[in-house]
Amino acid sequence: MSTQTVKHLTDYRPLAHRIPQVHLTFHLSPTATTVEAELHVVPQPNAPQSLTLDGSATLLSLSLNGEAQPETAYTQTAESLTLHRVPSEPFTLHITTQINPEANQTLNGLYASGGNLYTQCEPEGFRTITYYLDRPDNMAVFTTKIIADAAQYPVLLSNGNLVDSGSLKNGQHYAIWHDPFAKPSYLFALVAGDLAVNRDTFTTQSGREVAIQFYTRAEDAHKVAHAMQSLKHAMRWDETRFGLEYDLDVFMVVAVGDFNMGAMENKGLNIFNTKYVLADAHTATDADFEGVESVIGHEYFHNWTGNRVTCRDWFQLSLKEGLTVFRDQEFSGDRASRAVRRIENVQALRQFQFAEDASPMAHPVRPASYVEMNNFYTATVYEKGAEVVRMYHTLLGEAGFQRGMKLYFARHDGQAVTCDDFRAAMADANGVNLDQFTLWYSQAGTPTLDVSGSLKANGDYVLHIKQTLPDTSDMPATAKQPMMIPVKTALFNEHGEQVAFRQPENSQTNISGCLNTAGTQGQPETVLILTQAEQTFVLQPKTPAQSITPSLLRGFSAPVHLNFDYTDDQLALLLAHDTDPYARWEAAQTLYRRAIAANEAALANGIPPAQPTALINALRQAISDTALDPAFKALLLKVPAESELWSERDHINPVQTTAAREALLDALAQALHGELLAAALNAREAEQADKRGKHIAVYEYTPEDAAQRALQYASFNLICRYDEQATIEQVFEHYDEMARKNMTHEWGILSAINHNPDDKRNQLLARFAAKFADQPLVMDKYFSLIASSRRSDTLAQVQAALHHPQFALTNPNKVRALIGTFARNTPHFHAADGSGYAFVAQKICEINAFNPQIAAGLARAFNLMKRLEPHRQNLMRNELAKLAAMESLSKDVREIVEKILG
Repeated sequence: MSTQTVKHLTDYRPLAHRIPQVHLTFHLSPTATTVEAELHVVPQPNAPQSLTLDGSATLLSLSLNGEAQPETAYTQTAESLTLHRVPSEPFTLHITTQINPEANQTLNGLYASGGNLYTQCEPEGFRTITYYLDRPDNMAVFTTKIIADAAQYPVLLSNGNLVDSGSLKNGQHYAIWHDPFAKPSYLFALVAGDLAVNRDTFTTQSGREVAIQFYTRAEDAHKVAHAMQSLKHAMRWDETRFGLEYDLDVFMVVAVGDFNMGAMENKGLNIFNTKYVLADAHTATDADFEGVESVIGHEYFHNWTGNRVTCRDWFQLSLKEGLTVFRDQEFSGDRASRAVRRIENVQALRQFQFAEDASPMAHPVRPASYVEMNNFYTATVYEKGAEVVRMYHTLLGEAGFQRGMKLYFARHDGQAVTCDDFRAAMADANGVNLDQFTLWYSQAGTPTLDVSGSLKANGDYVLHIKQTLPDTSDMPATAKQPMMIPVKTALFNEHGEQVAFRQPENSQTNISGCLNTAGTQGQPETVLILTQAEQTFVLQPKTPAQSITPSLLRGFSAPVHLNFDYTDDQLALLLAHDTDPYARWEAAQTLYRRAIAANEAALANGIPPAQPTALINALRQAISDTALDPAFKALLLKVPAESELWSERDHINPVQTTAAREALLDALAQALHGELLAAALNAREAEQADKRGKHIAVYEYTPEDAAQRALQYASFNLICRYDEQATIEQVFEHYDEMARKNMTHEWGILSAINHNPDDKRNQLLARFAAKFADQPLVMDKYFSLIASSRRSDTLAQVQAALHHPQFALTNPNKVRALIGTFARNTPHFHAADGSGYAFVAQKICEINAFNPQIAAGLARAFNLMKRLEPHRQNLMRNELAKLAAMESLSKDVREIVEKILG
């Protein structure tokens, strides 16, 4: 295997030269854009005589303090430019480069899409445009002049405020943008093209009027109203919750269909994947509307947590991403059902991040090393990073957390800092010691808490908690230290009543402000703070109980595995009575996992699966509970995904897990058919009644209506299993009438019948594709339906879809929808003949040639290799070995493949 350059956190050195001011001039051309960069360079004390800049663009000219530099004055490599001798006093470099945006299919740097030009510079795209100190701690004030053909590129945008514009000779025009806030190069942005604009304004809490501008293709201009309103909600929320106000004259959002990421927070000029901007009833589901609001909020919140205060180096990526994910989760929780949003966050974390933690790609929230930075935009950095921030909030409370945020901004506004700086602000603002908490940033893997509880004769309830950490590729478990873990806890008696108790002495340690304390009178819950490998906590109930059922990890207070030997009756009690929505949902999830495990054992022994009586009875009671939020009921009906079921397991037979899961779903559909049908009908009636009450003639998104639709289609998915053939006949006959309402209904119907083997399913999908052939985002839904089906001909249909006129291998959204979805389709990706592995590996090979970042994302589908049973492990290993043997394999993909192969 090839040797790759590894960057280490411990290798960080402060900048020897800084570039505090940059003037850029772009002469735009689709095939030959010229970039003139004027860099004002300031040597730091003891700076070396040489200066190395990052870059790969074609160098046309180089001058130092106005003097042209001969080729002997510098050395170029494929990725850098080194000037052998530079002054020890401040100096100016003029660098002229040329790039070809149209030929750039990586979608990093400056690239062409649909006749327009866009940039993506995070993490290291700026160096493909010009030569620069392309690292986050080099913060500069940018002034950007853009010159282009006025007919071809009527819109010219960059960061900051527009300070000048006008016409030039030969049909050209120009625009000059100035960003007064120093920023790293990864936040630079430029957009040029023929774009429509929607305008609005927002008045800040201090009375400033901010212009809001959304740029899209002309045919998409009518789909941005929800995104614009979401932005205004986010701006007001950040002022209200965090006291943070927007700081420029204009906030711009540009939507582009060819984009590797979800969106990018460039200062003042956010560039978005169309998926997270465009939404109307005809083409977007409720989940799409919610996704738009969340991502719009996320990128806006970066203005302070990422832009005004940024990360010192890329190892600190979670400083901005984990914190901002936490903020967007809180925003979404305040906009809709907080309980439902929290559970959705936990679902995603356990399905994707826990799986990552259990794979060869496991890494700490702050990685210790990397080969290719693009590979560390991961669920660990983002979602687990957000959980780490949430634990600060749990430990310190809202008031303490806000004190820490205020101190963080007071100390570091305008700086590039570290995760340790954030922790120090939280600790210092609250007068607490959080040194042990640092381990969450440096130790990889998901901790496991083994908990036992006993009710003593004197009425005390004793909890014993043991924490263990797993071996990971970077560190054995024996080298890891005990973590600081907050375990939010409550007690319930045999009647399902919450029992108040006195505060255990060893639950508070040295953290203040974290407990819901009621002194000697007792309290309904507490935060037990685990700091040792094993600890015992004594809780003293205020009223006697014959039995106690603990409610543990309430609100999912830490990203850990929790083992407690609950009986099925105890889980049913929590599901029926727990006052914490997460704990209530988790009781159902535990019953699901037990039922699926029992099914796996039965199928392995060739016997019929048993009826999960306790689970069925608990669900029947929950579905019939009119006081429950319908969105919460919908979540209760969702069975854990396979990737979560494999957690902490080896020798996995994925197809067997799927069969056991399917058997459970069939059993639930049969046993709960009447309740599910009633729930679906009641949800539909409630949605329609809501519209009548508001005199709404057409669909519009509201969280309340979305909750009713979520329950309707969670029920419908199971109802379809009760009589699959009758369902497909009914849907086929009434599809147009059923789907006419909005995309949520259409998507819900097609998703439910997507696995049906009848040819009518194919005909319905074909009608769907014909209806939306001119809607790229809806066609992504079509491709994902094909790729997610359990039908026996799915691989053949996926291969055929590669040649569909609306599919393009160069478009990341299409690749994720078709190939990425197929790689998560357990029975087909893990087919016993290896056909699924071979198909995805071949697509990785093809995409690697032009977009390594997307190819590397697909390669993560093979993370499970070493935990598979031997036959599939060998099949997967063979495909990865073929990729590793490719001389042309990018460093993005090679890093992933070689880590998996080990």
